[in-house]
Amino acid sequence: MKNGKFIYIIAALLLVFVVAYEHQSNHHVAAKEGESQKIIVPLINAKNEQMGEAVLTQTAKGVRIALKVEGLKPGIHAIHFHENGVCTPPDFMSAGGHFNPDEKKHGLENPNGPHAGDMPNIFADSHGRVNTVIFNSRVTLEEGQKNSLRDADGSALIIHEYGDDQVSDPAGNSGARVLCGVIK
Repeated sequence: MKNGKFIYIIAALLLVFVVAYEHQSNHHVAAKEGESQKIIVPLINAKNEQMGEAVLTQTAKGVRIALKVEGLKPGIHAIHFHENGVCTPPDFMSAGGHFNPDEKKHGLENPNGPHAGDMPNIFADSHGRVNTVIFNSRVTLEEGQKNSLRDADGSALIIHEYGDDQVSDPAGNSGARVLCGVIK
């Protein structure tokens, strides 16, 4: 009988410690700060239909892009941040050129590059779906910074028809803009 009461007392104390830890003020402040640096970006096609989304999260080393889309042609596609926060179908040319606050040349493999908006290619499976995470260390979600995606007019996330050759200026021969999402 005494061992049973002892176990209940230990379990109750453990529960009190867990609840106290979860309700520490520092724990909640960190969660609120992290939430303010996350942006959900719906991605639309040329018919203005939502085909997925990107969740952008500020990290200590740049922006994390969690990408989940469908409706692409199977294979390799370029993905870039573009300079204007406008996605006017059907061609999304309203998004302007690549986000390039440092005025560099295009391409991750270009010795005079890359643009801040250049990123590695993504792969759509045989059903045209992408579910991946990529990082971009050259941009931020923090407003007021030269390399912020959230400047006065915002920016756009564009997925292109083809893969990026990572060298050709200005856009890597990546073809038409097929999906677009506004970042504000």
